[in-house]
Amino acid sequence: MSERKVLNKYYPPDFDPSKIPKLKLPKDRQYVVRLMAPFNMRCKTCGEYIYKGKKFNARKETVQNELYMGLPIFRFYIKCTRCLAEITFKTDPENTDYAMEHGATRNFQAEKLIEEEEKRIQQEREEEELNNPMKVLENRTKDSKMEMEVLENLQELKELNQRQAQVDFEGMIDRYRELERREREREKEEDERETKEMLDRALMKRLRDSDSDSEKEEEEEESSNSQSNKSSTDKPTDVLTTDKPTEARGTSASGVKRAKVESWEKSVGVLGGGGALGSLVVRKKPAATVTKPSPVATAAAPTLKTVSKASSADSKNDSQPVTSQNGSSSLSLLGAYSDSDSNDSE
Repeated sequence: MSERKVLNKYYPPDFDPSKIPKLKLPKDRQYVVRLMAPFNMRCKTCGEYIYKGKKFNARKETVQNELYMGLPIFRFYIKCTRCLAEITFKTDPENTDYAMEHGATRNFQAEKLIEEEEKRIQQEREEEELNNPMKVLENRTKDSKMEMEVLENLQELKELNQRQAQVDFEGMIDRYRELERREREREKEEDERETKEMLDRALMKRLRDSDSDSEKEEEEEESSNSQSNKSSTDKPTDVLTTDKPTEARGTSASGVKRAKVESWEKSVGVLGGGGALGSLVVRKKPAATVTKPSPVATAAAPTLKTVSKASSADSKNDSQPVTSQNGSSSLSLLGAYSDSDSNDSE
């Protein structure tokens, strides 16, 4: 397997190449080669366009009895891609190109036709000047006139360029740059002014918001202070000692201003019958003790009775205007005095 790609083969010492039989091949034999179309062409049979660079499997042969400076000329056979008609072209070493031979027409060769036309005109002129000296003079005068016209046109172009050259392009560019700079400065000033206005508006809005916030805080502080004052003056036990709400506590139904209730009376309550707890209080009577009255006590009994009667009358008179502060306490004391009097009398 390693000898598969070897280029130099082994020749034995007794090898004689003359003994190898020669193959008898025809001179006009054809080879199958892969090539691309050298130019754009159009099939004469179906009118199909074949563009330059189209790949074909072509047959190649050597043209017999045609040489150019000892170089052989080759002919190629291809088939149309649409109708399979045979198209042939051959090499043209004289013009370093390919020549169309049969089956199609070559397209887009205007440049080549112009070159061929120029060559033909040049050859005709040389043939005319070869035997006619007057023709030579006419051609020279035509050439001189043509040259003068070309020089005049060139001079006009130079003058036109000089007119355009008088324009100060550098100055124009400088002025344009100055205008651009001014425009940029103006835009920058406008931007700064707009940003300043926006900041001022934002600051004013912030100040207004801060003022409103401070006002709200003051209102909240006032409301909290009032609530704290209410909570400090009012206690949960006040509900048990009052029949009416706190708003109506200041004045009575008849419009007469009532006396202020002390704080200890609010928390503890009164023992009178007019309060809310009056029905819940039960007075404890002292135990009855049987004692013999002394002569001093019997003598002083009438005076005590008179004092008790006077005090009871006074208490009745005093209990009418004053009801809230000391009415219940005075009644309780008078009751205690009356009980003691009754016991003594017994």
